[in-house]
Amino acid sequence: MSAVLVKGVLWGALGLGLLWLVLAAFMYFFQRKLQYSPPPGPLPSPEEAGLPEVSPVTLRTEDGLDLVAWYRAASAGAPTVILFHGNAGHLGDRATKARFFLDAGLGVLLVEWRGFAGNPGNPSEAGLLADGRAALSFLRSQGLSPDHWVFYGESLGSGVAFQLAAEEPGPVAIVTEGAFTSAVDVGSRRYPLFPVRLLMRDRFSSLDILPSLSMPLLVLHGQQDKVVPPDMGKRLAEVFPGPVETFFPSEGRHVDLFDHGAGPIMEAFLKRYVPMGRPNR
Repeated sequence: MSAVLVKGVLWGALGLGLLWLVLAAFMYFFQRKLQYSPPPGPLPSPEEAGLPEVSPVTLRTEDGLDLVAWYRAASAGAPTVILFHGNAGHLGDRATKARFFLDAGLGVLLVEWRGFAGNPGNPSEAGLLADGRAALSFLRSQGLSPDHWVFYGESLGSGVAFQLAAEEPGPVAIVTEGAFTSAVDVGSRRYPLFPVRLLMRDRFSSLDILPSLSMPLLVLHGQQDKVVPPDMGKRLAEVFPGPVETFFPSEGRHVDLFDHGAGPIMEAFLKRYVPMGRPNR
């Protein structure tokens, strides 16, 4: 190999190395821009979303933010579903799920994240957990105890649901849709050429939390999910120490499982495990 060719190879390798360092630095400093996808524009009204019986409420976070959420009290004796939605879209995009909960007589508290759909602040793991705690404080202010709370964690929201379940005396049950083992695991698969496990700040390490939980869990995960691989949902179900049920529809994709029969599966799960007849106030 000639000296000129060797020099060219070395310069090429150096250039690739510098490009890798630049991209890695970009990912580190702008990682939250990559991790979170707040929708532009304001949140529609419940009426515009097709949920006229739901009312906007304000959640006050421990770090001083006022966040808009949507709430409807449960029928007497029924649980309230606290929906922690996923990374994309806003509460209006979850109207189909909320409609199912409402028609089943369940209460709903739809939590909108900081930085999403007109809410103040910027999303982060600590911030989203603070948002979730504000939601639970609101429910307590309404006289609702944890034994009538059901956490519904959708994708990113599953990381919040699991962590809050470990902090609280409740909820009575957890349902997840498109849940990950950890945000780091998702990032490592998406960016295999970069040291995501070293660089990532907001980790949402759900798998590490599961041994501390014992309430019933329903894992919903589409077999065609290209955002969070379905093997992560299966892994969560395998590790969970409490009662666990699963639904993995063959045509389901990421968080579209109410289009593939998840509603009746969830309703049957709740009837098996959640007290439906005691007063919740």
